[in-house]
Amino acid sequence: MTRDHSRIQKICQILKTRYPDVKTQLNHQNAFQLLVATILSAQCTDRQVNSVTPALFAKLQTPEDFAQAPIDTIETLIHSTGFFHNKAKNIQNCARTLLERFGGKVPDTLDELVELPGVGRKTANVVLGAVFGIPGMVVDTHVARISRRLGLTDSADPVKIEKDLMAVIRKSEWNDFSLWLIYFGRSVCNTRKPGCPDCFLSHLCPYPEKRV
Repeated sequence: MTRDHSRIQKICQILKTRYPDVKTQLNHQNAFQLLVATILSAQCTDRQVNSVTPALFAKLQTPEDFAQAPIDTIETLIHSTGFFHNKAKNIQNCARTLLERFGGKVPDTLDELVELPGVGRKTANVVLGAVFGIPGMVVDTHVARISRRLGLTDSADPVKIEKDLMAVIRKSEWNDFSLWLIYFGRSVCNTRKPGCPDCFLSHLCPYPEKRV
């Protein structure tokens, strides 16, 4: 099955109908909180991150707080998100860089965001879309897996997947499309056992044919 325009638009329309009101599942009050939460979400579920951030942000609220806090304090607060040594270091260095280069404010461009420690294109695009309303294609594990199954890319490289999707999805739908696939991946198109027999996209997807 090819990446033809009409098929892709049908996929988008069905996903939009199924998931009409999508937003990041990471709880946050401002751009900095979302930046920290997204760094914590690496190799961790949003639910687990959301169970950690209330206590974290109650104790440490601003970039100044994170920059000055003992590193073991941050580690203790984020311990259950996994990889806490590296995440704590990245978050503290990110806070310090925000203070040194951006006056403590989260920048609103991709190029500036990815210069922050611990921030890659995925994290940057989450912040750009959710906080600033700037179109971006977030490629997490759900988006990477499902876009390949749908035949929208044949790459395993997140940057290549991002570019492939941006080339075939309307720019106005970039932010929502990523979220549609995340919602879809959690409820239907699972990693190990995708629900192909009951999937509402099966007639537009080449993956069931590959599994026969």
